[in-house]
Amino acid sequence: MKAESIRTLTKVINANISRVIYGKEEKINYILCALLCGGHVLLDDIPGTGKTSLARALAKSISADDDAFRRIQFTPDLLPSDITGIHYYNQKENEFVFRPGPVFSHVIIADEINRTTPRTQSALLECMEEGQTTIDGETFVLPKPFFIIATQNPIESQGTFPLPEAQIDRFLMRLSLGYPAAEEEKAILDGHIVASPLGELETVCSIDELTEAQRGIRDIHLSDAVKDYIVRIAHATRETDRLRLGISPRASLALAHASQAWAAMQGRDYVLPDDVKAVAVPVLAHRVVSRSQSSVRLAQSTETVIEYLLTTVQAPIEA
Repeated sequence: MKAESIRTLTKVINANISRVIYGKEEKINYILCALLCGGHVLLDDIPGTGKTSLARALAKSISADDDAFRRIQFTPDLLPSDITGIHYYNQKENEFVFRPGPVFSHVIIADEINRTTPRTQSALLECMEEGQTTIDGETFVLPKPFFIIATQNPIESQGTFPLPEAQIDRFLMRLSLGYPAAEEEKAILDGHIVASPLGELETVCSIDELTEAQRGIRDIHLSDAVKDYIVRIAHATRETDRLRLGISPRASLALAHASQAWAAMQGRDYVLPDDVKAVAVPVLAHRVVSRSQSSVRLAQSTETVIEYLLTTVQAPIEA
């Protein structure tokens, strides 16, 4: 799919989701960017800000099939098999039969992912990184596109299991929807006072169209100058005294892919330094470790450091 077609497609999907989620067009664009890259999103936000509604609206926008969306409520007693699926003995057929878990869907919301044990959290690692899951020694390929939106409450720590750096690094972006503005909150009241507009949402993009758009992202040209710019940003995070841990090569690759998707969403078949800057904070801020020891200040401080480093690293200019 050409860049201009990808731009049109994402605009249509964004407009459709905005019928349910008001005033969050930029955050929706970031989520669509991650979806086009084949990445996943971590929503660090308080309850009630529309995370589940956004995921449902996204699923309905790309497929009319109810099986396209699954929600997993993470709890301390959740088992890995509750996510991936199990083999059970079917007495009628006199054989073991595989019952797929909720990961065998296109859009999955992992609600309060930090409320379950590390063993269960790690069950998502193979799914997120490789698009497959191994159960009882048998490997199952997950449907494509495969997209996870995980949520966690940043202000609550009691009874939670913080995500390790290795798992946080699996998320392409970390975002926060935040509170709506006053006029947006009034629009929410007007739109939901009788019935939720989610029920009337129509499909505006097929699974095949989305898959074709994902393939088109890799054709977006990434020049050597822009690659060097990404590398300089990566080394800046490792050399600054404001961070204890800089980004990994995986993060550099994620930044490159996100920049390609962002460029395509602007209708261009080549990446500009501005595309890199546009996605750098949501892609990189959760992959670095600040020297601050306060977990409450961590997200804000790392975002601030990434923004600062973008001002210090010289962007390539056209000759």
